[in-house]
Amino acid sequence: MTVTPNPPPQPLRIGLLGAAAIAPSALVKPASRNPRVTVTAVAARDRSRAEEFARKHGIPDVHTGYDALLEDPQVDAVYVPLPNGLHAEWTLKALRAGKHVLCEKPFTANRAEAERVAEAAGEAFARSGLVVMEAFHYRHHPLAARMREIVESGELGELQRVEAEVCFPLPRFSDIRYDYGLAGGATMDAGCYAVHVARLLGGDDPAVTGARMLTLRKDPRVDRAMSAELAFPGGVVGHVRASMWSRRLLSIRARAIGSTGELDVINFVMPQLYHRLTVRAPRAEGGGVVRRERLSRTPSSYDCQLSAFAAAVLDKGPVITSPADAVANMGVIDEIYRACGLPVRGQPQER
Repeated sequence: MTVTPNPPPQPLRIGLLGAAAIAPSALVKPASRNPRVTVTAVAARDRSRAEEFARKHGIPDVHTGYDALLEDPQVDAVYVPLPNGLHAEWTLKALRAGKHVLCEKPFTANRAEAERVAEAAGEAFARSGLVVMEAFHYRHHPLAARMREIVESGELGELQRVEAEVCFPLPRFSDIRYDYGLAGGATMDAGCYAVHVARLLGGDDPAVTGARMLTLRKDPRVDRAMSAELAFPGGVVGHVRASMWSRRLLSIRARAIGSTGELDVINFVMPQLYHRLTVRAPRAEGGGVVRRERLSRTPSSYDCQLSAFAAAVLDKGPVITSPADAVANMGVIDEIYRACGLPVRGQPQER
């Protein structure tokens, strides 16, 4: 039975599906700074873990299991920070329960799942005004808008190439982000950012023209590093790289190269910690720095994201990390896996 929600009161009451490590940074702390949002409940498969999380973060209600939280009439929306392979299932269940959804990236395990969720989200919005947003927090920070503004302004001339990489060390191979059954892999966890920002700068959805990977010894279906070549409509080319364990230990960077200039941005993902935006003259002219820009570290990308989610629910504001956008991003990720010769996530395969 489909539940039609009542218009949520202010503040927006959010329930947390899972006591995930990302939840304090992505939701709990930003909510404490946002008068339009409150975190009212948490659920976990292990109730004691949920109780400990609730005590630590001042969350009033604890539920045993995710279904119980979805049945709570005091919850208007849910945040889904579960493993990748569970995103589609619990987003769909939340919509059926009449809840708005903020779902962590990557949106689903693959494009086919994303299409099913996007269709359900469209129907739920048309019927009940329910909002579904993918939690690409960086995209809501002013730095992302500034990057796109510079490219679209023509300051760089005719866009020729975009590059993006998200590499960080995660040598703990028992981590769920390396679990094929939970839709793990470097392309999913780090590469989704690289693909997303490449699409942002490229202004369209690219084809994948080639890809290479490094895999886990214990499970060759799982990539620990990936690099891929892209081709955008109109002749722009691109390169994306992602790694959770390779010689390239730490690098979070995006570049846009045009006929009259280059944009180089360091740490587009977490600009509140540190970032640097540089515009340079073409290499043919020496590649000298034209200028550097820094945006304020506050509000954080997570604060910006939560404000955007609240505005979408309470004010019918825009959703820039929409299910439709997620479908396109997951499509590129699927094609990278195919180009690498690896199975698309979410599809049972022989090891």
